[in-house]
Amino acid sequence: MSKKLRISLIASAVLISTSALSALPQGYPADYQKIIDAATKEGKVVIYSTTDTKAAGPLIQGFEAAYPGVKVEYNDMNSTELYNRYISEQAAGGTSGDVVWSSSMDTALKLATDYAAEYSSPELSKLPKWAVWKDKAYGTTYEPVVFIYNKRLIPQADVPDSHTALAKLIASQPDKFKKKVTTYDIEKSGLGFMLSVQDFKADPNYFKTLSEVAKGGLAVQSSTGTMMERVSSGENLIGFNILGSYAEARAKTDPSLGISYPKDYTLVLSRVSFISQESKNSNAAKLWLDYVLSEAGQNILANKADIPSIRNDIEGTNDIDGMTKMLGNALKPIPVDETLLEYLQQKKRLDYIKEWREAAQK
Repeated sequence: MSKKLRISLIASAVLISTSALSALPQGYPADYQKIIDAATKEGKVVIYSTTDTKAAGPLIQGFEAAYPGVKVEYNDMNSTELYNRYISEQAAGGTSGDVVWSSSMDTALKLATDYAAEYSSPELSKLPKWAVWKDKAYGTTYEPVVFIYNKRLIPQADVPDSHTALAKLIASQPDKFKKKVTTYDIEKSGLGFMLSVQDFKADPNYFKTLSEVAKGGLAVQSSTGTMMERVSSGENLIGFNILGSYAEARAKTDPSLGISYPKDYTLVLSRVSFISQESKNSNAAKLWLDYVLSEAGQNILANKADIPSIRNDIEGTNDIDGMTKMLGNALKPIPVDETLLEYLQQKKRLDYIKEWREAAQK
């Protein structure tokens, strides 16, 4: 056998092997194979995300195993950095993310209104209607927003189970909680601002409640990790508006960190994802989005990354059904729609921050 023929046969075997591994997902239309083949030619997908790389790792591994011809170039950043970087790159007309995946639902939807490609995912029927905006922006997770506390320093009898109970606890012991209550800095964190606005919409007495919670002053931060670290160490005692997914993941190995799900109302965040109109790897971007929304991808998120699934057909209880059984009517999912954009208007945003600061500094 000639050397040239051997090389040709080896190349053919590799192509056959890759094609077999990149099988058409069950239930997908036959012409989806064209997307898989085109994505394999593109060879990569560039993700801009607020989900930290460690949490996203199992999902990336699962995707690359399902589509071995497509590599994931994953860029992990905070919500403000993601927004500013993406905007500037789009304005410059250079390379940018193929897919945006952000926990800051309002700024993600703002980007989607200007830059998202329309794409009807084969997984559409498996998602709640409130989680899809114009077949452009997709909610991908179902994450309750919780309180965290130091289990060594807060007696179990004092652990608040509502926003009102949190305010009463702190107001009743202002010396103990002076500078010991943590939450997001809403000026520096897009996620923090969005959650605060959603609190305001859910609670008619929000600013009064906030002023009680802020007795003695708040210790504001721009990241969930910092807040969890400080509560765990005892530098802070309690925190609110924390993503339950991150808290649950840490609590598995941190005996000092306690979690409380508020029963008056529990906001539910869904990380918003969209494909860029100017995507250089648009087929690979479709594969990635569909995989994140698929039963396989959602199983990984729920059971390996500790991020609750937006579906109700995954293994275990870390999904919509499991959360509903635990919290029932207290759950308030934040819809992926235009209502998210209201407080992004500059004057309204600045007025809101001013009112928040006044309440938080009383």
